[in-house]
Amino acid sequence: MSEMAATARGLDRRAMRKVVIGSFAGALLEWYDFFIYGTASAIVFAKVFFPTVDPLAGVVASFATFGAGFFARPLGGLVFGHFGDRVGRKSALVWTLLIIGAATFAIGLLPTYGQVGVAAPILLVVLRLLQGFGLGGEYGGAALLTIESAPKAKRGFYGSLPQTAASAGIMLATGVFAVLTSTLSEADFLAWGWRIPFLISLILLGVGTFIRLHTEEPVEFVQAREAARIEASQAARKERAPIIQAFRDHPKNLLLAFGARLAETVSSNIVNAFAIAYLSTQLAMDRSVPLNGMLVASAIGIAACPLFGWISDKVGQKVVYIAGAGFICAFAYPFFLMLNTQDSAVVWVALILAYNLGPTLMFSVQPTMFASMFGPRVRYTGLSFAYQFSAILGGLTPLIASSLLAAWQGAPWGVAAFLAAIAALSLISVVLVRGRSGR
Repeated sequence: MSEMAATARGLDRRAMRKVVIGSFAGALLEWYDFFIYGTASAIVFAKVFFPTVDPLAGVVASFATFGAGFFARPLGGLVFGHFGDRVGRKSALVWTLLIIGAATFAIGLLPTYGQVGVAAPILLVVLRLLQGFGLGGEYGGAALLTIESAPKAKRGFYGSLPQTAASAGIMLATGVFAVLTSTLSEADFLAWGWRIPFLISLILLGVGTFIRLHTEEPVEFVQAREAARIEASQAARKERAPIIQAFRDHPKNLLLAFGARLAETVSSNIVNAFAIAYLSTQLAMDRSVPLNGMLVASAIGIAACPLFGWISDKVGQKVVYIAGAGFICAFAYPFFLMLNTQDSAVVWVALILAYNLGPTLMFSVQPTMFASMFGPRVRYTGLSFAYQFSAILGGLTPLIASSLLAAWQGAPWGVAAFLAAIAALSLISVVLVRGRSGR
């Protein structure tokens, strides 16, 4: 079998199953770690680390630490993207797993503001930066581990499978907090209960590391790496750094992928983090309502993500992505109208629709569409650059939304306008991507 045929056909079903499990297991830990921080920022960190300010200001400060992790993600993306494109996807992913797992466990051991004063939030920010650095290298590698091993005709479906780890991570993180808040008193939850979700990540770290160490490098990457070595040897020259090659060969696609990604990251953080804080703080609803609503929404997302990936193999990833960005643009105002009813059933429907037809729809096909926009020698770097630099705005979204909420005297319409504008920008970017699936 020729190398081209081997790449087109991908691995056999049994080998693909092993690759998907390895990619999913590590991604689950890293998304769980990242989402428990977002949930804790919405419901507990303001009281534990910023108790000296009023509730809304405490939420703003808490979301500021949440956003700090996103500033470290581009650096992690560039470092691990370079490492992953040069050395291998597998090695880079083992390191990202260890870094984010250790940082998350350490957050669960932090002293509070009442114990050590201002040192507590400072240590929280440091560990959040480490979390962000680790996650910065996760997205590109976990997606490529599967996509580059899959048959080309089924890459939309297989590329969506590791993406279900995001929904599973939200469900697991939200579920743990929902159980704790319903079984512990407010005093016990604030005293020690909030630490449990962070500490149990150590178990997931051990399992994920074991699985990833026994995962093989993807076929397409191995072939491309070998071809690059032979070419460099024959030309008697040194290979350029992947980031330089990416900007030289794919400058337009880097910008388009960056713009396309914005709607997914902004909408995700408004639904997953800001909406929980808005409902529980501004609207004074029981926090179990948004937590349980997101639990249901993410459970649906686990099934919806591969379905969207399968559909994208039929109609193209670009079409599916446009549908997700378009929905967010149209649903931005109705979303907050539904939240403002303060009716639990209506709130649940709003969260389920916003999450699954917005960020989940885009996220399911995102890596496959983006991967088709870059060559295999710079693909890890290209994906990581577009994804992690756009993630900065995503990380700042809860802070921006909280500030807009304060500026509008508690009304959410400034937040809705911000969300709709970002979705429109992404919609334009995706339309400009060449080809049916981004190629």
